[in-house]
Amino acid sequence: MKLRSAFLLLSAFLVSPLAIRAADSATPNGWHAQTLGQAIGYMLLFSLIGIVAAIGGYKLFDKCTPGDMHHEIVQNKNVAAAIVAGSVILGVCIIIAAAMLG
Repeated sequence: MKLRSAFLLLSAFLVSPLAIRAADSATPNGWHAQTLGQAIGYMLLFSLIGIVAAIGGYKLFDKCTPGDMHHEIVQNKNVAAAIVAGSVILGVCIIIAAAMLG
């Protein structure tokens, strides 16, 4: 149930700017903000998408590797696993940032 509500919330964030933009035909093409409110809205939208994608990328990496990385880091205090996990998160974030910049 939580996943469904999170998906609905994310889809609302994705569709709302497009619906507002479609209603106003005078706005120029592109994602460039024309006002401070638009800039803040886009920042919040891209931040939310980036955080969700980074967590999803880490979870996908954890599923593809043997063992449970979270258990290894928290319970066994494995520093090497923590460094690998941090590197994976940074790598995913760099890819997300490059995709958002276009």
